[in-house]
Amino acid sequence: PLIGNGDFRNAECIELLKESAIVVTNPPFSLFREYVEQLIKYEKKFLIIGNNNAITYKEIFPLLKDNKMWLGYSANATMEFEVPDTYNFVPGKFRKDNAGKHYIKVPSISWFTNLDISKRHQDLILYRKYDPVKYPKYDNYDAINVDKVADIPEDYYEAIGVPITFLDKHNPEQFEILGGMTTTTITSNNYGYPFVNGKRIYARILIKRK
Repeated sequence: PLIGNGDFRNAECIELLKESAIVVTNPPFSLFREYVEQLIKYEKKFLIIGNNNAITYKEIFPLLKDNKMWLGYSANATMEFEVPDTYNFVPGKFRKDNAGKHYIKVPSISWFTNLDISKRHQDLILYRKYDPVKYPKYDNYDAINVDKVADIPEDYYEAIGVPITFLDKHNPEQFEILGGMTTTTITSNNYGYPFVNGKRIYARILIKRK
């Protein structure tokens, strides 16, 4: 039994963390940055749930880039979470089981981990051929734009901008992550939102074939 309220920042919870070998949990999404920082500080192995947009956080992206953390087997998926009866339910947006427990579905959820898994050592199968017309370069960075991970050309070895969903397929032995193109990943490797022919497009991760 805990003396305090169970906050992961409390001294008694930190002592329990120090005793652990692997942390498996669903941390509060609003404190995801701070929670991951604590796990890294105490050099813990972990398997945690977070919103997929956490990829673009300035505190999280460098860990992904430097292979200190990666996506697990389920990424950018819709998951179901049990919620208390006092939750403000929206009609048609929840489920109640036979035991009377309530559940809601939450989109864009991923597992984040630093436990090695076989998936991150599997090469992404590429079959597209580079075409300068189909793969225009960004106005503000010397890299070609690829809208779908499946469309990464097999014969191009310079910088490539891909959607953040690429990280679900990332094999660090096949690709190097160069940086990001967003406004939320404020790091030395962030180059601002990508523009193609004067039009701003969605956030991109910059990669290069090895």
